[in-house]
Amino acid sequence: MTEMPSKITAPPHFDGMAAIAGRYDAFILDVWGVLHDGVKLYPGAVDTLEQLTAAGKPFVMLTNAPRRSSAVAESMIAMGMPEAFCRHILSSGEATFLDLKDRSDPFYARVGNRCIHIGPERDLNLFEGLDWDQTDRLEDADLIVNTGPWVDGETVADYEEKLATGVELGLPMICANPDLEVVRDGRKLICAGALALRYEELGGNVRWFGKPKAEIYEYCFRVLSGFDKNHIAAVGDSFRTDLAGAQNAGVDPILVAGGIHGDELGNPPKAEIVASLATQWNALPAASIPSFVW
Repeated sequence: MTEMPSKITAPPHFDGMAAIAGRYDAFILDVWGVLHDGVKLYPGAVDTLEQLTAAGKPFVMLTNAPRRSSAVAESMIAMGMPEAFCRHILSSGEATFLDLKDRSDPFYARVGNRCIHIGPERDLNLFEGLDWDQTDRLEDADLIVNTGPWVDGETVADYEEKLATGVELGLPMICANPDLEVVRDGRKLICAGALALRYEELGGNVRWFGKPKAEIYEYCFRVLSGFDKNHIAAVGDSFRTDLAGAQNAGVDPILVAGGIHGDELGNPPKAEIVASLATQWNALPAASIPSFVW
């Protein structure tokens, strides 16, 4: 795994995965920002997965999506992703679902059975099979389950009053997607993580699921059992979640420079900006590529 040196220099930049694949035995792949933009698959994504498969390099998809893993797979298949490539997916939403179902963590010791959902209707499958009672009023809730803004294009400021009320009521929050923002079809939109971060700033208690927490990588390591962590790389576009998560989990981070940081990094990525972001998030990429192409 790449160690953080005292003086950070930019990692080597390659044209695609062909120059990197031979260095590792297996891969953990981010989804949104690496394989698709929320609407369509990126050019070259399927070909690159085919090339990895042909080279005998297994992969697991790990995504900070606030929906069940099955829903993530269905959406990618609808975009044109071969079903065979969607066999091993773990979403932060799946981890959230399992936690809400199990409730064994001390976090739930003083939490009642009523929750309020902040998030769009497309995330409602997160609650299927759970015995939580849902309410539309913060005053009647015991827990906030945050999967993101109700409407694309809203800002954190649009939720200020509701978040402040939740803190005043002492409601804990579950964040099913730690991402602060995402690029959807070329447009930046806030995610659940932006709302959760503001909730913490206001004094609220948040339980986070997904990258960069090391725990969510354990599923990947079970699927990739038999492979040494030193020979596994995690490909992602976000320093805060993907690269920091890889660092926390003990595997090499590979930066897709044209993702969420694309505008500030440039192409090829500017060495000083890569170094600055690596320092900020304590996550130094072992290498970078412009996009997930072969």
